[in-house]
Amino acid sequence: MQDSAYNNGLGAHSDRQSLRMRRAPSRSSSRKYPHLDPSSDPDPDEDSDDGPTRDLRTIPLQMGLKRTVRQAQQMQTPIVSDGYSWKKKNKSLLKLKTVAIEILHFFTLWRKSMQKIGGNFGGGVLSYFLFLRFLVLLNFFSFLLIAGFVIIPSVVFRSEEGSSVNSTGREECMVYNPNPQGLVVFYTYFLDFLSGTGFIEFTYLFYGFYNNNSNNINVSYNIPLAYLSTAAFFLLFCLFCIIIRMGTTARVAVATGGSVEGSYSMLVFTGWDYSSTGGQATKLKQQNIYYRLQVDLEEERIKKKSASLTQCQKVSLYSGRVCLFILAFGFIGAAIAGIFFATNFSQQNSDQEGILGLFYEYLPSIVITGANFIVPLLNDQIAPLERYSPSVTVIMALFRAVLLRLVSLIILLYTLWRQITCEKTPEDCALCKYNVKVYQCWETRVGQEMYKLTLFDLIINFAMLFLVEIPRRIVVDNWPNKLTRWVGRQEFVVPYNVLGLVYGQTVVWTGAFFCPLLPLINTIKFIILFYTKKTTLFTNCRPALRTFRSTTSSFFFSGILLLGLFLASLVMIYSVAEIHPSMACGPFRIFNSMWEVVPVSITKLTQTTREFLFFIGSQAFSIPLFALSCLMLCYIVALSNVYKKSVTLLKTQLKLEGQDKRFLVRQIERFSRM
Repeated sequence: MQDSAYNNGLGAHSDRQSLRMRRAPSRSSSRKYPHLDPSSDPDPDEDSDDGPTRDLRTIPLQMGLKRTVRQAQQMQTPIVSDGYSWKKKNKSLLKLKTVAIEILHFFTLWRKSMQKIGGNFGGGVLSYFLFLRFLVLLNFFSFLLIAGFVIIPSVVFRSEEGSSVNSTGREECMVYNPNPQGLVVFYTYFLDFLSGTGFIEFTYLFYGFYNNNSNNINVSYNIPLAYLSTAAFFLLFCLFCIIIRMGTTARVAVATGGSVEGSYSMLVFTGWDYSSTGGQATKLKQQNIYYRLQVDLEEERIKKKSASLTQCQKVSLYSGRVCLFILAFGFIGAAIAGIFFATNFSQQNSDQEGILGLFYEYLPSIVITGANFIVPLLNDQIAPLERYSPSVTVIMALFRAVLLRLVSLIILLYTLWRQITCEKTPEDCALCKYNVKVYQCWETRVGQEMYKLTLFDLIINFAMLFLVEIPRRIVVDNWPNKLTRWVGRQEFVVPYNVLGLVYGQTVVWTGAFFCPLLPLINTIKFIILFYTKKTTLFTNCRPALRTFRSTTSSFFFSGILLLGLFLASLVMIYSVAEIHPSMACGPFRIFNSMWEVVPVSITKLTQTTREFLFFIGSQAFSIPLFALSCLMLCYIVALSNVYKKSVTLLKTQLKLEGQDKRFLVRQIERFSRM
């Protein structure tokens, strides 16, 4: 009886308990303490073996302990382990990172235009526009760097006091007055704008306008040191961005193994974008994949054809390639000679005025542009005879055009330096250590040449669009005949368009030290160029007959850009270290060399700071640093070799597994027939 009564009472108590357990706990407690919430799912990331969680009232604990837990709940003190909170924080950071990436992707410059271009014309043409977008952002952030440390401080400090004057120089070396005197004809302002002379010469656009003050308002700001340091950091910043871009493209090439098979596998299994919505986006993605497969098939066809050649055919092929290579270099040499004579003639007649003077000033730019247009056309005529694969053909065309453009820029600068340093007539430089009779402010003159090259390049692009490309499309579409069908619409040739970008960016890097606003001008120029090229691509051009793989080409484009940056760095180093700065203009007018501002500024520092800088430049620091760098480099090379061998073994294993599967399929088919 007692047992039954006890059991009945226990059963009633159990029912009440089950009813309590069915009651939904409060939301606040569920959010704060999931391990005490029966309705909450156990965290999959937790490594707990305690079983399902229960409500506090169902846990067999002493009343005092339950009061303590309830007080902790009221105080909002979460009773969680350190590992649990760390996992929660890690999840929050990952979510925040994902949201940030999505927001940046949404605000990506020209995102929809890039998708449309890639779908209609393939990854090769798309790589040009991606490269152009990269240069737009690079120039814009470079301008922000120069404006923040040079232009804005010069504007602020210029109103405080005048510039220091070189007291050791002769009076003849101090003459520099570019502003026109008296009344001028109205069209002179237009000519000055095109040539960078007259009213535009003595502005913040060029080197000669900047002063050499070291003002003391609340803090000291050394404008000459800031000018030199910003130019150096500007080039380092560009180098850093280019290396990051090259690393991004190189990772894709390494992932595919640099082969057509790897590229095909990635395209088949990971090429489709499942986030594409709408028929237009799906169609564009299909066309993009189609173009990429077309490139891979073309590469494989040429490889098989080359492998089937006999020994005599190979000797004939390589001999012809050598002869054609020498012929291509002959075209480049003739163009370089023409640029050299045109630059000399232009500098000798620089005192002319009016339209004729403008023609003489733009003569080097005209000859360089003409050579860059004619020589690649001649090289294109001999390219089919070399019988390279599409990717190698692109690389060879780029190599020759890069050599022509960069060497033409070197010849232009070399001709200017010969006249600045009086190589032929040393007596002209005896007075001021530079040719002051011709170049009162030689840095501004170099900046003007780079400014004219940048402006002339934009003018040529507009002229090609309105005078060549649009009339050609109108004639081909409206007057069909054998001639127009043979000419056809213009083909968008990616290598030469990319080379135009590299050449323009190299000019900007070379002239940014002498024309600080040149990165801003180039940003505006590239933005205009994007819309003009996009317009001509969709309205005037047809899909390219010779397609190529965008992965290797993008890496090669960045490599060419790195070569242009190296050339611009050499120009700046030579100007800073070797040529005497102008005594009548610029922030370095009181120094014997531009580099002299660095040791002079170091002597004004405190003793501790000087000792630290001298230690960094001493052998006691540089030799161990060099040794450590060599050790790290050897370790990275060894590690990359190990990874390369591992990848090779895995590829071999995959091939063997594929052969085993084919063997098993054959065995199954044979037994099924029995």
